[in-house]
Amino acid sequence: MPSRPTAARIGLALAGGGPLGAIYEIGALCALDEVLQGVTLTQCDGYVGVSAGGFIAAGLANGYTPRELCRAFIENLGPASEVFEPSLLVRPAVGEFLRRGAALPGLLGSAAWHYAFGRRSLMSAVERLGRALPTGLFSNEQIHTRLAQLFSEPGRSNDFRTLGRKLVLVATDLDSGSAAPFGQPGWDHVPISRAVQASAALPGLFPPVEIDGRHYVDGALKKTVHASVLLEQGLDLMICLNPLVPFEAREDGEGGPHRIPRIADGGLPVVLSQTFRSMIHSRLELGLRSYERAYPGTDIVLFEPEAHDAEMFLANTFSYSQRRRLAEHAYQSTRQALRTRFGELAPRLARHGLALNEAALADTTRTLLDARAAGRRERVSRSLTSLQHTLDRLEQHLAQA
Repeated sequence: MPSRPTAARIGLALAGGGPLGAIYEIGALCALDEVLQGVTLTQCDGYVGVSAGGFIAAGLANGYTPRELCRAFIENLGPASEVFEPSLLVRPAVGEFLRRGAALPGLLGSAAWHYAFGRRSLMSAVERLGRALPTGLFSNEQIHTRLAQLFSEPGRSNDFRTLGRKLVLVATDLDSGSAAPFGQPGWDHVPISRAVQASAALPGLFPPVEIDGRHYVDGALKKTVHASVLLEQGLDLMICLNPLVPFEAREDGEGGPHRIPRIADGGLPVVLSQTFRSMIHSRLELGLRSYERAYPGTDIVLFEPEAHDAEMFLANTFSYSQRRRLAEHAYQSTRQALRTRFGELAPRLARHGLALNEAALADTTRTLLDARAAGRRERVSRSLTSLQHTLDRLEQHLAQA
């Protein structure tokens, strides 16, 4: 690998945000990779990832360029050995359902006994049945399995200790509520793929991940970016990406077809999204202010969607169907942010031997994805879906006949 032109110590911190967060970060990283001169994003001095950001951080630390991550995760192109199919993340947690279901008869008997003879209220007895509810809807075991395969390829590593780059993936210990910094000394014996699985185990969506007899869930429950685990190493520059920001509604008629004059008009899903984003972002702001006070020698640069970006706000956090369009949007909006912030960013980056490629930024013809190829794939997908529906109807008619 070529050596980095600058001697500055540079770290990359990637926050979570579900599948939408991973899509945004891939698009944004592709934009940064094109215009940042003096640093290669696969050769940073340290990476920290939380939740979906852990998936991206582990890929970068393993030498996958942002464009390669885009081909593997967004476009599903290239050799089969390097493709990560999003469908792997939406497989039902059958094992969890079976385990919880097997306990239901005993729990029913226990609840009935406590209600009839234990002088407990009906509600108290019913609460016991909560143990039969699955802790997650989808299985996350495929995250570990597929990443273990990818990181076992030549030149990759699934072992923190042999990776060659500082990588920390943060999860939350479910039984104590404390942060679990996989990759740090004492935590680096866990396979990287398993640490990614644990860091991204969003409660309710995926079951907790058991490691060494403890259960771990999404690292974002504790902090948004956990950048301090790298800042303590004496970095000169920390680049942070955060996909989720609260939306700023407008009543001035601007915003195009996705204008949202009032959040409440969107109903419960939009209100819950705004609430979740506001809580996550407020913690991020507090964290960044504390980092600036505690580590005054480190420049911290944050990239995130604009507050008026209805495209990102209205997107389903857990949907993959629009990943190509959203990745392109993240790429273009990050390029626009770099142009807008050029006067602010250029001198800060120059202190560390970095520069922004003005010619690349000025080139408005650049795109993340080949629009014609994407259109062809979409048309083929629709045709195959239509064909499948036709065959299903034909099979039904034949069965009736």
